[in-house]
Amino acid sequence: MRILKAVKKLCGEVCFNRQLILQLAHQDYKNKYIGSFLGFTWTVIQPLVMIVILWIVFGMGFKVQEVNGVPFVAWLTVAMIAWNFFSETLMAATNVFNEYSYLVKKVNFKFVMLPFVKILSGLVTHLIFLAILVVILDFSNVGITIYWFQFLYYLLAMVVFLLGLSWITSSLQVFVKDVSQIVSIVVQFGFWLTPIFWDISLLPEKYHFWIRLNPMFYLVEGYRKSFIYGQPFWNDYRLGIYYWIIALVVLVGGFVLFKRLKPHFADVL
Repeated sequence: MRILKAVKKLCGEVCFNRQLILQLAHQDYKNKYIGSFLGFTWTVIQPLVMIVILWIVFGMGFKVQEVNGVPFVAWLTVAMIAWNFFSETLMAATNVFNEYSYLVKKVNFKFVMLPFVKILSGLVTHLIFLAILVVILDFSNVGITIYWFQFLYYLLAMVVFLLGLSWITSSLQVFVKDVSQIVSIVVQFGFWLTPIFWDISLLPEKYHFWIRLNPMFYLVEGYRKSFIYGQPFWNDYRLGIYYWIIALVVLVGGFVLFKRLKPHFADVL
């Protein structure tokens, strides 16, 4: 009951301070490119370069033209967009309390909201990539369906998971500066272990269970179901239930950890 009351209070604080959160997110996005000649263009350059490299290696080098009847470049881009939002936002949010230490030290500032700032800032880039994805899908002759709007469900699912992880990693980062490096390594491993540029059907069936335990499998495949396959999210309801259990446990666990460590933030920072 105590946790539910705390969560309800948090939701109220977020709604009450929504303008401040939006302003901070806008400023955070602008701060990334201060002094940069190409500005926000750098937001899309690195992921696009990665997509092009993987497409050249697998599409041209290994002659992978289609996956499950879908052009490889479209199949790959959908997954890369989902993964990029997750990985970039998590790594940025891990250092959010150190980055905004001047706000954390203010007694009246509700700095529990700071991970929301990084999520919203990352969402801007995500929307830009979604616009690029629409063009790629059009050139790949992947038709528009009503299931395209289903990505909003998977985006919400990712934000819930990200928020919990952000509270955990950012809270620990205040006390252990190595956390950001650990997160970076884990994210790199996660990229190769998630079916982003390879299909799960390439593995023997006995390994499928273990791959599906990765929460990002649900999200990456969910984006593909929405934009490419036109499949409803409730088709694989067992995996969906498993994902939401993991996401909510991480969310509540992250919030509890933050509440426990919060009184000591100002002293350390």
